[in-house]
Amino acid sequence: MVARHDLTTDPGLQEQLLQARRGTAFFARKLNELSDAELDGGSLLPGWSRRHVVAHIGYNARAIARLVEWASTGVETPMYPSVAVRDEEINFGATLSPIALRNLFDHSAVHLSVEWRDLPEDAWHHTVRTIQGREVPASETVWMRTREVWVHAVDLDNGASFGDIPASVLERLLRDITSAWSTRGTDTGLLVKVAGTGLVFGDPDAAVVITGPLPGVVQWATGRGTDGVAGVAGPVPAAPKWI
Repeated sequence: MVARHDLTTDPGLQEQLLQARRGTAFFARKLNELSDAELDGGSLLPGWSRRHVVAHIGYNARAIARLVEWASTGVETPMYPSVAVRDEEINFGATLSPIALRNLFDHSAVHLSVEWRDLPEDAWHHTVRTIQGREVPASETVWMRTREVWVHAVDLDNGASFGDIPASVLERLLRDITSAWSTRGTDTGLLVKVAGTGLVFGDPDAAVVITGPLPGVVQWATGRGTDGVAGVAGPVPAAPKWI
């Protein structure tokens, strides 16, 4: 049998697809390390068990696959009918048996990867719409998935850390977060410096300056702890909301 490869020949997009698939494999490894009983344990997300995290990642793959199908066929297939429906789906998924929950993750991940693989070169530029209402090219679906699998692998609270996430993913995620702060006007009076990189985000005249290594800064920026970060002129405040 002849191996099938991604139809896209864009080197940048191929690299992004690789990061998304590596993130999926990393999430799979952390999930497979958990026993069925441990799926009932808490995650790093308030109000969510590990079951909720796995269900979210599984249904997220299906939702993103619908956007890729939209780009391929031109037939509008939204991610979800509404945010409420998405939340109901996750809550339902969290009640599945362990084998069904694991199968949801496995099968949905393969389906999404195949949809990406078979998307024609020109269709990657077709516009689709996220659940937040943003109009984006289909190529954006790769990043949408990448940040989900890497960050939520940490949320399984099974030994993964932001230090396990590739630097390129962390940098893009931090740019997303600080851009969201800027759009909402919540970055006023806040400056973020990433030690050893020259990356600086926020208000140059800020009264509050946060500094630390890239994994620690992103962990703080996503609201998941302050390990490794420091406030230059005082205690580390909670990061502004970004989603």
